[in-house]
Amino acid sequence: MKNKLKDLNDHLFAQLERLSDEDLEGEKLEEEIRRAEAVCDISGQIIANGALVLKAQQFKDAALSAHTSIPEFLEGR
Repeated sequence: MKNKLKDLNDHLFAQLERLSDEDLEGEKLEEEIRRAEAVCDISGQIIANGALVLKAQQFKDAALSAHTSIPEFLEGR
């Protein structure tokens, strides 16, 4: 599976379109609402995971840039 965040965005808008169908009623509407809740829950987890990956990369980048300067005790030599 090679899904990207753009794919998630497409899925969310497709779900919104299904919920906006004015002809959807009764049991079909309830089923679509349950599906939308599941999509929302999963989307939240995907977004949280992406945020965690981004934080980890930022932490790694900060750690790497912190080691690029010359220690003070070596500067005067």
